[in-house]
Amino acid sequence: MNHLEQLVAEYYDWQGFLVKRNAKVGRREAGGWEMELDVVAWHPERHELVHIEASLDAHSWATRADRYAKKFECGEKYILQEVFRWLAPGTSITRVAIFPTAPVNGSMIAGAHVWAVDDFVKRIADEVRAGKPMSKDAISEQFPLLRTMQLALRGYHRVPA
Repeated sequence: MNHLEQLVAEYYDWQGFLVKRNAKVGRREAGGWEMELDVVAWHPERHELVHIEASLDAHSWATRADRYAKKFECGEKYILQEVFRWLAPGTSITRVAIFPTAPVNGSMIAGAHVWAVDDFVKRIADEVRAGKPMSKDAISEQFPLLRTMQLALRGYHRVPA
């Protein structure tokens, strides 16, 4: 799992989702798997299921469209069968793709909402900044990347100068 996938997983977990990371799906008879899904997250209170693929690749949008169509189709095929089996068949899955850039706000690729990495990190940073310094309400140590962001953005006792 790369650092971007780790940040995505930590963020969704911190938001109350049950998170599966690098979920291998579609076991092949000859061995191996059809696909690995970066992050699949279920929010039990909001009944929200999200499949996130995060990449810092430099591929063209056409190449990405082909690659991510396969990833998200495998997600649709296997998430309810193999990852979160207890969910009702037909549960809606929101698709999200995170890339270094996004063509325009609200862009879609392979049926997925496209977010730029910087916009995703800003979303997290805004939520961390809205919280308290570490000494008052530390983000759990099970989220080392988020906790580091809290220390950098909110400080231990006060906002760093």
